[in-house]
Amino acid sequence: MKASAYDQYGSPEVLKYTEVPTPVPGRDEALVRVHAVGLNGYDLMARSGRYKPNKGKFPHILGGDFGGELVALGPETSSDLPLGTRVTSWWVVPCGKCEQCMGGFPNRCSRNYRYLGAHLPGAYAQYIKLPAHHLIPLPDTVTYEQAAAFPNAFGTAWHMIVTRGNVRPGETVLVNSASSGVSMAAIQICKNLGAYVYTSSSADWKLQKAKELGADEVINYNETDFVEEILKRTKKRGVDVVIEHVGGDFLGKSVRCLTRGGRVVTVGGTKSYQCEIEVQYIFHKELQIIGSNSATKMDLEAMMPMLGQGKLKSVIDKIFPLQQAAEAHAYLESAKQFGKILLRVDH
Repeated sequence: MKASAYDQYGSPEVLKYTEVPTPVPGRDEALVRVHAVGLNGYDLMARSGRYKPNKGKFPHILGGDFGGELVALGPETSSDLPLGTRVTSWWVVPCGKCEQCMGGFPNRCSRNYRYLGAHLPGAYAQYIKLPAHHLIPLPDTVTYEQAAAFPNAFGTAWHMIVTRGNVRPGETVLVNSASSGVSMAAIQICKNLGAYVYTSSSADWKLQKAKELGADEVINYNETDFVEEILKRTKKRGVDVVIEHVGGDFLGKSVRCLTRGGRVVTVGGTKSYQCEIEVQYIFHKELQIIGSNSATKMDLEAMMPMLGQGKLKSVIDKIFPLQQAAEAHAYLESAKQFGKILLRVDH
């Protein structure tokens, strides 16, 4: 099959359009013909070597989010989905046997936690092999492209907001970095829950698009300090919740944006994992810093009807052919996008 893969860590140019063996599904596995695949931040980190989940095993194929069709099942494998079903998938592959998995928290797997496209071969290819029970059927109204822009962004956001953050109607929420996939999903989810949403970004055109997604108020953090702006606009009260994944100095600033009893939900450090926090805010205001890791299949299944009904919308900025995966990575690294970057996979 055709794939875009890399055989060393480095710049986008290490991604090469090549031919690799088509995967063969084993027991309890499925084979999906991929039509579209979404890029994620961890793709860039894994390719560059900042994050090495493949442990130096090459060639490696990225891609945890896809839209495709089920074409085969492995031996002794059953599925409620008939061959030909249009599907996407939960991208996390836990062990299923540790205390966390058995306790209903597979996204916290403590024994063998893996991602499609990171630890395991992904969907920058014509076919992908994965556990059969991970597949999620698509509503008729959802395209392959919309499906490929959905799992990581919306699953991560839902887990942060609903499962971990417990955002409630009437609460005020600050969503940082509006143009990221997670943030675009978070704005929509928070509005569906009845929250009042502030969002920050680096450019006015990105903020305008955020308002079109439902953000109530926007802040350009290149023109003003977003902490001062939040405190000004809330009359020094602060917000109830901050949805944060930037890291670096953003985490400490997010803490300062909170009202008493508020909470920051953090899911990453796309800017930096090194963060400084002034602890007096934490104990004096009785704040919470809540970690959130990826999502569960249930998180995705809860949202799929909303995606099908148009209550949630995948936001797509640009689609490249699979042959131009290197160009797509360079474009994502340039931070010029608003929405997901996809690769189209031809057959």
